[in-house]
Amino acid sequence: MPEVRRTVIAPQSGESFSVRRGDMIRIIDPQGQQVADLWAFVIDGPALDWLSTSQTRDITEKMFPKVGDRFYSTRGEPLLTLVEDASPGPHDMLFPACNRWLYERAGLPDHPSCQDNLVKALEKAGITLPAIPDPVDFFQNSLPAPDGRLDVHASINPPGGYVALRAERDLLLVVTACSVDFHPTNGDRCTEVVVEISK
Repeated sequence: MPEVRRTVIAPQSGESFSVRRGDMIRIIDPQGQQVADLWAFVIDGPALDWLSTSQTRDITEKMFPKVGDRFYSTRGEPLLTLVEDASPGPHDMLFPACNRWLYERAGLPDHPSCQDNLVKALEKAGITLPAIPDPVDFFQNSLPAPDGRLDVHASINPPGGYVALRAERDLLLVVTACSVDFHPTNGDRCTEVVVEISK
């Protein structure tokens, strides 16, 4: 039996994880309807690089990932592969992470945010970013409407729904349990996310 590292990410928080090439990563939504934001960083190269949703959309020619698709860095290098999807989806690659300004516009100053949780997780790892990349928003129900409008609806992910990814190189991952609680995004409540890493 492979050793499994299991981490519970508390609601409205985030954690970083070091993974090696070939590691399997499962991102699990135990209670259902909870969005999980994912970032991936290459920290062993000549310069910091990270998962780019725009490069991924360009290279895969898709707005939303499917099993077998890879996620690419700003330099077009494959970082992760989606190998299993035990969720009805969809998974978003269009929206930024929620941030303090979103909550201020909603009249909620000092509210937790995925962007702040990303920065905190990277600070613990000694990493400072020149800019904030957009995440992959697993389980986020925000398919474009026929008229092009982008609305975020309540996630339809069931309890226990998950995705599994394979690392294509050594990476630092950050996963956050989305903090949005004033909108239906997470089913009107924020819950935990579980990350399992194995060989």
